[in-house]
Amino acid sequence: MQQKQAIKDWAPEERPREKLAAQGASALSEAELLAVMFGTGTGGKDVLTWSREVLQAAGGLAGLLTMDGKQMLEIPGIGLARSMQILAVLELTRRYLAATLRKGEGFTRPEMVRDYLSMQLRHQGREVFVVLLLDSQHRLLHYCELFYGTINAAPVYPREIIKLVMRHNAAAVILAHNHPSGVAEPSDADQRVTDRIAEALRTIDVNLLDHFVIGAGETVSFKERGWL
Repeated sequence: MQQKQAIKDWAPEERPREKLAAQGASALSEAELLAVMFGTGTGGKDVLTWSREVLQAAGGLAGLLTMDGKQMLEIPGIGLARSMQILAVLELTRRYLAATLRKGEGFTRPEMVRDYLSMQLRHQGREVFVVLLLDSQHRLLHYCELFYGTINAAPVYPREIIKLVMRHNAAAVILAHNHPSGVAEPSDADQRVTDRIAEALRTIDVNLLDHFVIGAGETVSFKERGWL
């Protein structure tokens, strides 16, 4: 049987770190990016082979990045240190997106709002209803997880949203909630509660800009659907 080469014996253009240095991060596959982060393999496997196996075990990158630390530890080779690496990268990404939204830059790029909300909500095992409070220039003032529910629903009270808006002197609002079932399609109840909140906000001259529903692999925007 032919012995598998170690990564250090590969051609330079095939090694993930060298490829990153020469071509930039966008040129790397998901497994190669993980390999760069992990640095070494495990169980006699080179880091790239093992990174591919990690992605397969997690159901892809989205599956890996929506796991909590305990779930990551169930993947062979991911110990406490490596699970902490992944969680730290996720938290840095969340903070970068939040900082961008606070400066108002994110609202010129709707995908950044989607990414931020997805990272906050997609891993949740129960339904969470979130309010983003914005100033008059659409900079993020405050992120608030306001209501929590079972796997099927979260009770939503417009008056509590109004109180929050008044407390922070917000000029506009974005709503979001997750569907733990994984299906992002808004329900009739989602549409009714959105209409109630929009109507309540109009009484204090505050705009409801959008309502995002976060599923396992998709995010639905009420604004894009023409419902707001």
